[in-house]
Amino acid sequence: MPLFHARVQVTLRPSVLDPAGEATRAAAARLGVHGVQRLRIGKSIEVALEAPDLAAAEAQLELLSDRLLANPVIEDWTLELAEAE
Repeated sequence: MPLFHARVQVTLRPSVLDPAGEATRAAAARLGVHGVQRLRIGKSIEVALEAPDLAAAEAQLELLSDRLLANPVIEDWTLELAEAE
C-alpha cells in the first residue's frame, strides 16, 4: 500500500486573540528585534499514512484534521500532501 506524507498547519482564526503570539512579539521587542507588527503562533503536525491512493489519503487526513488535530470553532487548518518516494 502506498505511503503518503502530510503536513497539517493549524492556526488560530484571525478573529481569535493569540496571547502566546502577543507575548512572543513583546519579548522580541525586549530582545531588540523591533518592527514586528504581528506574530501569531500555530502548530505543524507531520503524518505518515498508508492509503490505497491519494484521494483516500486526503479524505482520511481531512477527517483527522477536522475532528482531532484542530478545533474548528477557533482554528483553521491547511493540508500539504504528497506520496512518499
